[in-house]
Amino acid sequence: MGSLLLTEHRGHVAVLTLNHPERRNALSRAMLEALRSTLAEIDADPSVHVVVLRAAGSVFSSGHDLRELADCTRDGAAALFDLCSQVMEAIRRSRCPVIAQVQGLATAAGCQLAATCDLVVASEEARFATPGVKIGLFCTTPAVALARAVPTRLAMEMLLTGEPIDAPTALRAGLVNQVVPADRLEAVTMALAEKIAAASPRVVALGKRAFYEQLGKDYAEAYAVACPIMSDNAVLPSAREGIRAFLEKRSPRWPE
Repeated sequence: MGSLLLTEHRGHVAVLTLNHPERRNALSRAMLEALRSTLAEIDADPSVHVVVLRAAGSVFSSGHDLRELADCTRDGAAALFDLCSQVMEAIRRSRCPVIAQVQGLATAAGCQLAATCDLVVASEEARFATPGVKIGLFCTTPAVALARAVPTRLAMEMLLTGEPIDAPTALRAGLVNQVVPADRLEAVTMALAEKIAAASPRVVALGKRAFYEQLGKDYAEAYAVACPIMSDNAVLPSAREGIRAFLEKRSPRWPE
């Protein structure tokens, strides 16, 4: 078996590929550890502005490797779910926007992984499900990301029935940003990544952090978070350059 996670750099975009198609790209402990360490490396690399997360084969990810859970102790299960949560938090806290490129089925923790990413581009053939209830293991941790990505009643229906939703339903619900034909999935995802990568990476990182910090707060608390951050942003060299470039009708030259 080769590397579970492949990394490729395309300009300012890092492309990560889940590379265990024979196991439906299950989020085994080894796969999760590879994701955690690679995301940390990318976050420390200033040349990377955006991350694309995709998968080899026909399945995006089937979620946790059930062989690792079949006879585990309570402590063992807790350690595995904690590791998975660390990966999800690493995506949220990364200074880089992370785009999921979903070509096929994303189930349980695989659905959680897609829902956790900042943006999702899906093939028309993609489907999303949280089927744990069918095997006696409710998708409680995947529900954290799912419930923040889709309306409550749809999340509950997915969690209680375990039935998948198709890509158009996921688009209408807000789980994905775009649905495209399979043969255009990579091109559309990379075009989106490159568009984001063209912006100031420092400003994008600041904006991503601020967005998640204010999310879920009431209006007054949200503005209390947003105003100081935007004030800091306004005096950064990137803002000075961007405003000057706009007024001078030219492309900005980011100082980072």
